[in-house]
Amino acid sequence: MYAPASRPCRGVAPGLAALLAAVLMAGCADPGGEAPVWQPGAGGGTGVPVSTASPKATGPASSGPRAISLSATGDIIIGNAPSRLPAADGRGFFASVTAALKADLVMGNLEEPLTVDTGAGKCAANATRCFQFRAPPEYAAHLRDAGFDVLNQANNHGYDYGPKGYENTQKALQKYDLEHTGAPDEITVVDVEGVKVGVVGFSSYVWSNSLVDIAEAKAVVTKAATMADLVVVQVHMGGEGADKTRVKPGTELFLGENRGDPVKFSHAMIDAGADLIVGHGPHVLRGMEFYQGRLIAYSLGNFAGGGNSLSNDGRLGWGGVLKVSLKPDGTWAGGSFTSTYMNSTGKPTMDPDHRGLGLVAELSRADFPKSGARLDRQGKISPPTAG
Repeated sequence: MYAPASRPCRGVAPGLAALLAAVLMAGCADPGGEAPVWQPGAGGGTGVPVSTASPKATGPASSGPRAISLSATGDIIIGNAPSRLPAADGRGFFASVTAALKADLVMGNLEEPLTVDTGAGKCAANATRCFQFRAPPEYAAHLRDAGFDVLNQANNHGYDYGPKGYENTQKALQKYDLEHTGAPDEITVVDVEGVKVGVVGFSSYVWSNSLVDIAEAKAVVTKAATMADLVVVQVHMGGEGADKTRVKPGTELFLGENRGDPVKFSHAMIDAGADLIVGHGPHVLRGMEFYQGRLIAYSLGNFAGGGNSLSNDGRLGWGGVLKVSLKPDGTWAGGSFTSTYMNSTGKPTMDPDHRGLGLVAELSRADFPKSGARLDRQGKISPPTAG
């Protein structure tokens, strides 16, 4: 069994305190119990968690806290108004991947504002190297229908239509009962099956928590750890392009911008109390590693680029759904990666060839020989010492 390094204790979810008090002698030890087993779901490679039968209970000490499942994706653009919107006004846009997304908490990186034209687009009329995106506010309904719960706005397109566009996005998400995260000092806490999960978004831009100022970022995560049982960091980091699949030590630049030091940042956030790091930004998949028993997914690639807003050429078209199961103390209980790709119109589609899975497995071993996540042919994720 994989035993993560000890970390500071945090509060437990309501209803679990009495149970944990009976079984923990000291610290934040694993109270035991049989964890969910991860296996392909009926949809084929969806990684749906299936709970194993528990042994007959003989008292409170024989059972442990329930693990919850969390799923996440990389960059999401549904379309680009006014002229590059998906067919049927976006209805059914996520139909191919809805089963793969299913989890107790579903998260995505929203790479565009959901707003009317505010008149404050960032690109000049004659710009050739500038990209701005927006989709109608009502497209938030498509995210809700796909099963999303929390959308990250901490990315380079969050302010494509200025502060008003950013605010309109938050209002659109709230209208459809979706949570948002990513603004400075914003810690989004959601109750997931009685477990408090704090989600915090980071990027290198002033409209989000800072990726570059690590001391400041650690303070935000440390605060989040006092507010929630589990802390998930959503982070838009690293250079961009088809050749940016590798993770190397050091700061990454793109068009002169400081896009952070992905390894240094991720390790520091886990040291500060994060339980899962979800990376995106390079527009390609990257490897995964375990640090202090916590998973770091350095980039989940492109998930959706409606209206051909994102290139689907080669590896730029590959994405996937990361799904993990964690106990309320952050203990790893299983995980999976399901391959997707953007079709000819940019819609997210299940990939029967599992190209993304093969790439992530290869990169994880190449970039992190000792700490890299191990992914089998079914997409199951295991820590390196778990075989």
